[in-house]
Amino acid sequence: MNSNIKSAGVTHLEPATGFYRVAIVGAGSLKGKDVAEMLDQRNFPSSEIKLLDDDEALGKLEALKDEITFIQNVRGEQFDKVDFTFFASDAESTRRNWKQVMKAGSSIVDLSYALEGEPGAVVRAPWIERQLGQTIPPELEPVPVVAAHPIAVVLALLLLRVNAAAPVKRAVATVFQPASEHGQKGMDELHEQTINLLSFQQLPKDIFDVQVAFNLVARYGEKSATTLSSISDRIIRHYRRITAEQAPVPSMQVLQAPIFHGNAVSLNLQLDRVADLAQLSSALAGEHVSLTPSSEEAPSNVNAAGQGDILVTLTPDAADLNSVWLWATSDNLRVAASIAVELAESMAAARPRGKIQ
Repeated sequence: MNSNIKSAGVTHLEPATGFYRVAIVGAGSLKGKDVAEMLDQRNFPSSEIKLLDDDEALGKLEALKDEITFIQNVRGEQFDKVDFTFFASDAESTRRNWKQVMKAGSSIVDLSYALEGEPGAVVRAPWIERQLGQTIPPELEPVPVVAAHPIAVVLALLLLRVNAAAPVKRAVATVFQPASEHGQKGMDELHEQTINLLSFQQLPKDIFDVQVAFNLVARYGEKSATTLSSISDRIIRHYRRITAEQAPVPSMQVLQAPIFHGNAVSLNLQLDRVADLAQLSSALAGEHVSLTPSSEEAPSNVNAAGQGDILVTLTPDAADLNSVWLWATSDNLRVAASIAVELAESMAAARPRGKIQ
């Protein structure tokens, strides 16, 4: 953490209830809405949740715990006595506001990945920490905590479980990314491209700088603000951090799919022995993983929508008895929100309780 950023490390619990105060920066974004829903679904002990965003979302009404509230402007005073701040905004907004949040003494959970390179920042995934039996020591002074990329978490969970049952010699993953990974603007551009193609009009290309509607691409256009290779690099970087070298690092390619929601991964694993599907199925089954038998509808980004689990089907590799194929789909926004809220829960357990310190 930068030396000029001082945190009071203060917990502002409501005296009668012991509940925390929470802020969501980027509350009008797709991730922000899922974080708000997940806080409610998991009954996070909050007495107040502030919905904050930039000018585009100001004044919008949002349902929060059966109540209607307004999205407010992001200002320094909004973080006074806030215990947890979720950054579900774009990276630029996170960089612009995070220092004042730290100065206010709030713990930060970053879903924008903007802070992963900051000194002291950590990348975490509670799902993987439980799988590895890790105990994360409490921070004496709050540092930014970055929620690991949902695909890194999916790959890590699957590979750790398979590798524990049958050592994996090599893993190769093809990742199909939805437009929602670029937020509402990415969704809107895919929607507009689809309509314009059907009506023979010019395609908008502000986000992808390439046709993504009715298409599958391995590279964005030159004017795109990001690249698929940088996304792949982030996934691998997060994967390495959360697995602590306890699972092989997969070779990976990320493709932009013409879909709105839901990640999909085609994963080939080469084992050190003949693949035993029954053994591997038993190893994979468990928390956050739902195995789909061949008699049921195969996992897809459609039936994964709104699900908290990773939907997985397992098939043999016809060309190699030592290999197996995994097809896995998940709701990228729901997985990201679940990880973020669980991070706040783990951080809450370490914060002082009962009175202002």
